Amino acid sequence: MPRVLILHTGGTLMMRGGDPSPLAPDVYTSDLFAELPVLRKVAEIESRILFNLDSSDMQPHHWVELAAAVHASLPKYDGVVVVHGTDTMAYTASALAFLLPGIDRPVVLTGAQRPLVEVRTDARANLVDACMLATMPIAEVGIAFGSKLLRGCRASKLDAWGMNAFATPSCAPLAELGVTVEIASHVLAPRPPTAFDPRIEPRVLAVRAFPGLDPRLLIGALRVDVKGIVLEAFGAGNVPHLENSLVPVIEEATRRDIPVVIASQCARGAVDLSRYEGGSAAAKAGAIGAGTMTSEAAVTKLMVALGRAGEHKVGAAREAFRSAWAGEM
Repeated sequence: MPRVLILHTGGTLMMRGGDPSPLAPDVYTSDLFAELPVLRKVAEIESRILFNLDSSDMQPHHWVELAAAVHASLPKYDGVVVVHGTDTMAYTASALAFLLPGIDRPVVLTGAQRPLVEVRTDARANLVDACMLATMPIAEVGIAFGSKLLRGCRASKLDAWGMNAFATPSCAPLAELGVTVEIASHVLAPRPPTAFDPRIEPRVLAVRAFPGLDPRLLIGALRVDVKGIVLEAFGAGNVPHLENSLVPVIEEATRRDIPVVIASQCARGAVDLSRYEGGSAAAKAGAIGAGTMTSEAAVTKLMVALGRAGEHKVGAAREAFRSAWAGEM
């Protein structure tokens, strides 16, 4: 049988509690087979506790530790499943995609909107789907949720209530699980494994533009050792350039060798800094367009790119955002 490793990091899937008490991480028991004996028919499964955190408490150093564990485990298993909370799963999936650019087998994140121990839960289906997908020829970091496998570095959590919590508006699912499992044609080809590089720069600021945003707030951020900015701009990358103009902020950041990456607030579409005057002015000031990337992917890719950059950080970030590392654009 295929061999699959489950790495547990926490999240709703293994939580206990609920009305009237809040859900909280539970003491993890490795006996998943008591709740899901069908897993024995899917693969030879081993499980390991890496963390037991609500995903809102995940930090970049956790991503690095998780990526290192996956990297070390991949040669021994046909695939790896990561049990993770849904709130920051898209950030972790993106970070893993960039920290593990060379993989030749599946790394599948999954979680649940309701805990495994509850009668009405999505945890059982998601976990079974994830373990099945981890045995298939899909050499990507993906999110298994709602009977789909989504490219991890294209995903966002769009629903805090429904069971189909995740979507990739600019990328079709990698696989869909119905009566059969259909694997899409755009799944990336296996890449030869590379040496693990743990370098990451967490001092990145993500800011959502809005009418009335005072640019002095961002100028202040430049003075407190921020290393990079992801600016979630309007539409195709438009930013204010008249009253409360953000263009001087971008100019000052570029002068300080602090990259400013512009992503779009829209779930669909691409950043095109040449389309409107505000975006064009931002580009002339040194801004870097993120194309079709999600904010989660832009933030994590900038962290990894800056961690590996030399002296010229704006140039290194610009080069990193010119091409896709893991299908993120």
